[in-house]
Amino acid sequence: MPTKFIIVTGGVISGVGKGISTSSIARILQEYGFKVTAIKIDPYINVDAGTLRPTEHGEVWVTDDGGEIDQDLGNYERFLGFTLPKINNITTGQIYKELIDRERRGEFLGQTVEVIPHVPNEIRRRLMKAAEGYDIAVVEVGGTVGDYQNLPYLFAAKGLELELGADHVATVLVTYLPVPGNIGEMKTKPTQQAIRMLNEAGIFPDFVLCRAPEPLDEVRKKKLETNANIKAEHVISAPDVDSIYQVPLNFEKEQLGSKLLKRLRLAARKQPDWSGWKALLHSIEEPKHHLKIAIVGKYVDIGNYTLIDSYISIREALVHASAHVAAKAEIAWVDAKEYEKDPKKAGGLRAYAGVIVPGGFGAGGVEGKIAAVRFCRENDIPYLGLCYGMQLAVVEFARNVCGLQGAQTTEVDPKTPHPVIDLQPAQRTMMEQSLYGGTMRLGAYAAVLKEKSKVFGLYRQTSRLKEDQMQLRKLEKFRLGVLGDATSVVLERHRHRYEVNPGYVEALEKHGLVFSGYHQRDDGTKLMEYIELPDHPFFVGTQAHPEFRSRLEKPSPLFYGFLRACVDAGKRKKGRPGRT
Repeated sequence: MPTKFIIVTGGVISGVGKGISTSSIARILQEYGFKVTAIKIDPYINVDAGTLRPTEHGEVWVTDDGGEIDQDLGNYERFLGFTLPKINNITTGQIYKELIDRERRGEFLGQTVEVIPHVPNEIRRRLMKAAEGYDIAVVEVGGTVGDYQNLPYLFAAKGLELELGADHVATVLVTYLPVPGNIGEMKTKPTQQAIRMLNEAGIFPDFVLCRAPEPLDEVRKKKLETNANIKAEHVISAPDVDSIYQVPLNFEKEQLGSKLLKRLRLAARKQPDWSGWKALLHSIEEPKHHLKIAIVGKYVDIGNYTLIDSYISIREALVHASAHVAAKAEIAWVDAKEYEKDPKKAGGLRAYAGVIVPGGFGAGGVEGKIAAVRFCRENDIPYLGLCYGMQLAVVEFARNVCGLQGAQTTEVDPKTPHPVIDLQPAQRTMMEQSLYGGTMRLGAYAAVLKEKSKVFGLYRQTSRLKEDQMQLRKLEKFRLGVLGDATSVVLERHRHRYEVNPGYVEALEKHGLVFSGYHQRDDGTKLMEYIELPDHPFFVGTQAHPEFRSRLEKPSPLFYGFLRACVDAGKRKKGRPGRT
């Protein structure tokens, strides 16, 4: 069966939830028994999201195969429950770069290369390649209807319909219906205008998902049916919800899945079973414990909305783990620069059940993060260090336990007397040649775990050891490294340059720091992947970004262990089970 496509566009304003709508549609159709994938189109000229600031564009999502992608691909994976490759993200930069490179190689044989037809043709080629092997591909077009930069993609979508047939392409418009405070009435006119602009591109939406603060009423549905020529039963209410994982259930209240299948002339392959999903959602909505979790980060200067997008995968990984330990994690975003100004303020972390120091780059807030790490280590507060958070935990341990005064990462101080975190020689050579992209470890890398360690126990308990054994076969050789006959191998995604300096590992271990996992390169160099303190309630760090492989139904082992330790610490503190 040729792949069927569902094109998801946005109207009225950006940020209304196209990514969550796309993810929900994909998950719904998956529940009906179809093999579904999701593809994101970003109309920016950047080739990928790797050079974009988190405070401007949100989190950079990393795929197993090393792609630096828009954060929406993260939502697709979290809802679908499997990994997606970097070809599932298409940018205008990729399109034009490919066409220009081909033109320079003479592949067009003297033809004039133009926006029409070459750009839409390349878009369709990439869509077909990413959708290969799937029954249905749900394609999200970034931005909103009416944006000039979206026109080639809308043109390509229409061409896809002409090429494959009307039964193979359906269009969904995600729009916003405001309720002005001075009027107190939900207004449909902006949505009518968005539909009109989509019509001007030759596309007539089959479904309209109406985002709004409250559910859509029949009056509004009929109004859109009359003024925009959309069946009222195809106007779907999408009100605000407390959890994004409620969205597919809300859509199914209006039978969106069966209606989409009817539009695509497909028969359901199985009866959807949402029982497990609902049970996890209930655990999120009705937790037994409440935990205050501090995230001590850097990207906090432009307000809470941007901050949440900068660390969206960490937030969702906490939600996933929460569902499995019956605890709600209430996040407090802590500016590391405040502790940098006054390290004594780190004592305020005593009010939290646990602390996370996330990834990041540069020197901003580093000493504040180190102060937070030290307070957690010395006061038995559960601590999880992610990427930079692990590196700074090593720096803190080297300084205050091993007595290596002035220990630092060379990212911050190239002249430190104790470079416990440093570039490897091969990386340094590439940096000197300004080959910065090649110096990063990007994507999934294999790590051999130390058996009987806390980290090993968590990966075994959550069945990730078994799952990752199956994924190993799909990994490139250089990402596998030297495994020998090891069976305790796991995979996590990376995005960093600096590593624990192998020359300091023995000294750190002598003072009690356990390196519970490593990646061994072909040249024999061991890169430390995990640390832990065995006598601490929970003090764990990883060079990876485990948040990228966390799912609602399969939480990250480290986040699961962290929150479980937070619950246990709260029980000990209170002397009884209950709220912490």
